[in-house]
Amino acid sequence: MPLLPTALLLTTLLSPPADRFTWPLPPPHPVMRAFEAPASPFGPGHRGVDLSAPAGTPVLAAGDATVVFAGAVAARTLVSLQHRNGLRTTYEPITPAVTAGRPIRRGEVIGHLQAGHCPTPCLHWGARRGHAYLDPLRLVSSGRVRLLPLAAPT
Repeated sequence: MPLLPTALLLTTLLSPPADRFTWPLPPPHPVMRAFEAPASPFGPGHRGVDLSAPAGTPVLAAGDATVVFAGAVAARTLVSLQHRNGLRTTYEPITPAVTAGRPIRRGEVIGHLQAGHCPTPCLHWGARRGHAYLDPLRLVSSGRVRLLPLAAPT
């Protein structure tokens, strides 16, 4: 059986499949505020997660999509992407680097983080399917926790 070149093998193993999602910011990914599903359509909650990063950080498309909105809503600018299967993700507050109607690839820069959402700059990343808000962290994590054994004392 022929061996794959190491670089190709590593690229294959480390690259997520095309239908998978990746983080919208370069590492690290500190979560400042978690998702809190609203109890009713107009009830209180936190319809996304807040990820800490310095102002000016490139914001990346979490998955392949089409830009459905890039601009101002009230006092913030945001980008909204439509993915397959009815999933829509939003990213705010960012200075858009894309325009509506443009196809986007996962990992492509869609804008740059602005200050103003949290006491320290943070990205509010939201996800919804139809009218149901989803925890966007579930797009980049299986939700399973794996515990590693403690190192044996030396």
